[in-house]
Amino acid sequence: MVYNTGAALLDAIVLAVVSKEEEGTYGYKITQDVRKAIDVSESTLYPVLRRLQKDACLEVYDVECGGRNRRYYRITDAGQEKLTMYREAWEDYASKISALFNGEI
Repeated sequence: MVYNTGAALLDAIVLAVVSKEEEGTYGYKITQDVRKAIDVSESTLYPVLRRLQKDACLEVYDVECGGRNRRYYRITDAGQEKLTMYREAWEDYASKISALFNGEI
């Protein structure tokens, strides 16, 4: 991707990925799902997950898996509200940029 991915867009993408799984999902799977849309490293995503947890957008719990604990992330009501706000802002932004690219503005 030739465009920089800012913190707000990363937050929105991560919230969108996590919101797909009602029971939550774990970090490696989140990374793989995000990579379907943008090229990003795990070392970039884990601070995003911690920030969203700190902001009460995600809740975290551990599940035993193969003798080890796997950390799961689940979207909270506050996270769902923030995701709705991000989606609305993205739709407005994307439509304006598309209009510019298409010579409509």
